[in-house]
Parts: sequence; structure tokens; C-alpha cells
Amino acid sequence: MARSMAAKDGEAPRTRDAEATQKRILAAAKREFSRLGLGGARVDDIAEKANANKRMIYHYFGSKEDLFKKVLEDAYQDIRAAESKLDLKGLPAETALEKLVRFTWKYYLDHPEFLTLVNSENLHKARHLKSSQNIEAINRPLHNMVQDILDRGVREGVFRSGLDEMQLNVTIAAVSYYYFTNRFTGAVVYKRDFMTEEALRARIDFNVDTILRLVRV
Repeated sequence: MARSMAAKDGEAPRTRDAEATQKRILAAAKREFSRLGLGGARVDDIAEKANANKRMIYHYFGSKEDLFKKVLEDAYQDIRAAESKLDLKGLPAETALEKLVRFTWKYYLDHPEFLTLVNSENLHKARHLKSSQNIEAINRPLHNMVQDILDRGVREGVFRSGLDEMQLNVTIAAVSYYYFTNRFTGAVVYKRDFMTEEALRARIDFNVDTILRLVRV
């Protein structure tokens, strides 16, 4: 019995150590992949910054490609988890949709690494997400949430019927995504700083107005 208890006591610290190591590796990988992309990030650098070694990375994640896929899945999981906390079900449809648009804008502003990771995966034609067993389940709550807002808006008589949830989701993402990923070239073309407080406030107000005009009766 004593030996059994000792084994269990020994297993718990090892489990915690393994979990902590994996978290450090994922955090370091997220920073390196978002900074340098899949091609530019090096496993040696990820291991060093995670206070781990390459053998541990391959042991836990299989390969650099699999590690990148896990980082992508976690990035999508993070934004979906944040969206789930918005608690939009009890709000009028227009209010709920505006809150979602403002949330998306703020999330992209506060998490530029999400945009660079998505950019990197698009350069690879989404081959990692295509092989993911989890990405559909991760993103399903967003589809359901937006469809619920649209259905509620129709019932309230404020939204047009027949709107495509996917098209609306893409548009909500696009009006923020493009602004941030093209802010440097945009600053040259339009001769204005895209990232001042005034410019950011004007843009999100424009986004909200644009999206609501798209769906209103």
C-alpha cells in the first residue's frame, strides 16, 4: 500500500511537470511562429525559449508541423473562448451584433499574433487546419452564435431574412482584419496614421455602421 501511494505521489509531480513543459513549449512556439512564420521559426529557438530541448518537443508534439497545427488550434480556441464570454443570448439582436463586431475589432487589436498566425497558415493553403481533427468543433460555437443572432433579428423584425451566417462572419472579420494587416501600406496610400486613438475609434464606428446596414430590414 505504501509503495502504491508513493507511486501515485510521484506520478502527480511528473504529470504537472509534463503539463508545464508543454505549456512553455506552446507559448514559445506561438511567439516564434507569429513572429517568423512556419518556415522562419526554428525548433532550436523554440526549445531554448521554452527552457526545454528539441527531444521534448518531438516527444510531445511529433514534429514542427504538428506543433504549428497545435498552436493554430489553440489560437482559434482562445478567440472562441473569449467570444463565449460575451453572453449575447439575452440581448436584442442589433445590440448583440454590435457587441460582437466591437469584440472582434478589439481582439484583433489586442492579439496581433492571431492575425499573423492566420496569415501564415493561408500561405500554406490551410494544410494544417485541413488535417486538424478539432478545428470544426472549435469553430462551431461561432457559427451557432451568429446564426442565433440573425434568427433573433428576423423574429424581432429588425434584420432581413435569408442572410448567410458564413458571409456575415467573413465580413465581420474582413473589415477589421484588412485594416490591421494593411495598416502600414494604408498609411502611405492615404497619408494618415491608421493606429491613432482617433483613427481606431473612427474605424470601429464605421465597421459597426457598415455591418448593421448590411443586415437591417
